[in-house]
Amino acid sequence: MAAPAQHRDADGHGHPHDDEHGHDHDEGGHGLLARLRHTVTPHSHDAAMSVDSALEGSAQGIRALFISLAVLGVTAALQAVVYVFSGSVALLGDTLHNVADALTALPLGLAFWIGRRAPTRRYTYGYGRSEDLAGIVIVVLITASSALAAYEAVSHLLHPQHVSHLWAVAVAAVLGFAGNEIVARYRIRVGNQIGSAALVADGLHARTDGFTSLSVLVGAAGVAIGWKWADPVVGLLITVAILFVLRDAAREVYRRLMDAVDPALVDDVEQTLRSTKGVLDIGAVRLRWIGHSLRAECNVVVDANLTVVEGHQIAEECEHRLLHDLPRLTAAMVHADPEGHLHELTSHHVR
Repeated sequence: MAAPAQHRDADGHGHPHDDEHGHDHDEGGHGLLARLRHTVTPHSHDAAMSVDSALEGSAQGIRALFISLAVLGVTAALQAVVYVFSGSVALLGDTLHNVADALTALPLGLAFWIGRRAPTRRYTYGYGRSEDLAGIVIVVLITASSALAAYEAVSHLLHPQHVSHLWAVAVAAVLGFAGNEIVARYRIRVGNQIGSAALVADGLHARTDGFTSLSVLVGAAGVAIGWKWADPVVGLLITVAILFVLRDAAREVYRRLMDAVDPALVDDVEQTLRSTKGVLDIGAVRLRWIGHSLRAECNVVVDANLTVVEGHQIAEECEHRLLHDLPRLTAAMVHADPEGHLHELTSHHVR
């Protein structure tokens, strides 16, 4: 059985394979906090897809993450000031949405920092799971923001209240659009520069958020012509949009915690193994995400007449090809089983 592929430095200590071949290990749509999208949903809060390997390993990409979220934070702060004076629940919903976006930088940044720590004898797989914990925190933040926005919108719908300073509400709505558009352009530009498809996607999603902010204008316009219900109704619509975000975020967090992977990745692994010279058949194939890194554990069947060295070479070739062919794969363990001798002693222990 071949050991996981590693690099060794001058002191002889092994280090996980870190893409020395220059592959772009983009998640291709897989990730914990990064899939919150679609036409009615704001951009992704999925930490795992919001930042791919190009972003994760690039100081420029990390800087783009925090600068863009800082812009959203300032935007939300200014909107909050206007809400205090105007009482617009539609603006409150948009403000809470932008606050939730900005606050994701805190658990994500902490998770990225912790996740880079080297494995220890207690945490032998490293600290990549910290991103899953960050995902739970983000889901809680989104849940809290949607609950508060819904409560305020329903309260104002049942007990209409005067919305004042409509011109300021309109300005705040435009400000929300402008802040998200600035973030969108910045993320798209940096994403293209560093080759981060996920960062580009986040920029496009931020652009969608900008149009959510513009919906506040509709509420303000409705109030201006005497439709007092317009503002809370728009607030409820924004709450619904946040709930779509919550649904997708919770689903992705759950899948990561349950070690779910895209079945297409399993198909890719099996195809690579079957096409490797010397592999007669394949057995179990297991994949799991640890943070942004993908690990594989596989069994292959080889000729029983091969020497141990020859069987090991086939297993190592399988590992080498997997590391080249699979985006985000950083470790692979392939066990070579001699044909006709498949775990006679241990099969009854393994389901």
